[in-house]
Amino acid sequence: MQNYDLIIIGGGPAGLAAAIAAKDAGIDSILILERDRELGGILNQCIHNGFGLHTFREELTGPEYAARFITQVLERQIEYRQNTMVLSVASKKVVAMNRKDGLFELHAKAIILAMGCRERPRGALDIPGYRPAGIFSAGTAQRLVNMEGYMPGREVVILGSGDIGLIMARRMTLEGAKVKVVAELMPYSGGLKRNIVQCLEDFDIPLKLSHTVIDIEGKERVEAVTIAKVGSDLRPIAGTGERYTCDTLLLSCGLIPENELSKQAGVVLNPVTSGPIVGDNFETSVDGIFACGNVLHVHDLVDYVSKEAEAAGKAAAHYIQHGTSKAVRTIPIVPTNGIRYTVPAFVRPTEMEDTLTVRFRVDAVYKNCSVVTYFDDTMIHRKKRTIMAPGEMEQIAFKKELLQQHGKIQEIKLCIEQDSDLSDTGKGGSHA
Repeated sequence: MQNYDLIIIGGGPAGLAAAIAAKDAGIDSILILERDRELGGILNQCIHNGFGLHTFREELTGPEYAARFITQVLERQIEYRQNTMVLSVASKKVVAMNRKDGLFELHAKAIILAMGCRERPRGALDIPGYRPAGIFSAGTAQRLVNMEGYMPGREVVILGSGDIGLIMARRMTLEGAKVKVVAELMPYSGGLKRNIVQCLEDFDIPLKLSHTVIDIEGKERVEAVTIAKVGSDLRPIAGTGERYTCDTLLLSCGLIPENELSKQAGVVLNPVTSGPIVGDNFETSVDGIFACGNVLHVHDLVDYVSKEAEAAGKAAAHYIQHGTSKAVRTIPIVPTNGIRYTVPAFVRPTEMEDTLTVRFRVDAVYKNCSVVTYFDDTMIHRKKRTIMAPGEMEQIAFKKELLQQHGKIQEIKLCIEQDSDLSDTGKGGSHA
């Protein structure tokens, strides 16, 4: 059994940034385990630009963004193994299999989970109809087109308006395919506003909100799909079906953290995000196991992934050097009235970073409102927003010294209030 100070599972943007931060914090014995044949993760197939505006102050493609971090890993001589699948994690012991070396065991003082996320398959969506060829997840289609040089089809319908689906609507169009429609079950898009404009509106591709696929035709290959409007209960409304002939159906219906190893390690998961529950140092419920990136919660910008992973890398280094901080008093962050979840889920007022950044998503579209932070029943922060939507991650930040100034706080509460409700302490606003 080989021993390391820190093992990082996943060589995508989160794993790379965490490794660099831990190395710079004084940890020399680091190993990155990556199941693919190259480092970089999902970024390798994201050849469109728009990455790095926050991190590098310039617009990069996915491979260019990944290359910046891979270069830093190589410069620091951080060890990594590719083509290596981690099979189990327990008691900070990692069992993995490499295509050349076979099965082996590793032991670490700390572990960072950075496995990313996966797409929801058709089986999880309960779509009726035949099971012909021509049905792909949007991410699979992206890899086929951008990395394998294979066009999945020429007449396309897309179900779901997640960012990968929106980007693939544009990509397929640029490659000569006809994207006939993007159908979205919810009354709002699941993607960034800029992607709706640049990928759909600029190419005159219709987006039908509150619609879903109710039938797939074709035995050998997809021949047509029927979409229908759904009601407030998300069930199809009779008589609203529209039939589209096509040879390809792409599914972009949400992402789920790759949480099998997390569950196996005994990590407590958040039922909303399906990722680990962590504090402001990104340590999970299991001593010495940390999590960051899309395995923690699905991000909209890779820059935020890198920022979180940097903090996780520093925290793991602190743990290796100084031991656990589990005994330190924690304050829960309670999401209420329109806030679906927060990362972190709790904060330690005296430890680590001076500034606390809380990222979260809302549960519907809200307009002309504010994100309000309470320490117990005292409002300490109010951030006005013109519009917020579930597809875009939000964040607030404040100095931890505020926690000391307010004494023994029992909880931090985050909620949405209409600006007209300024005087109604604790009362939330209404949906737009």
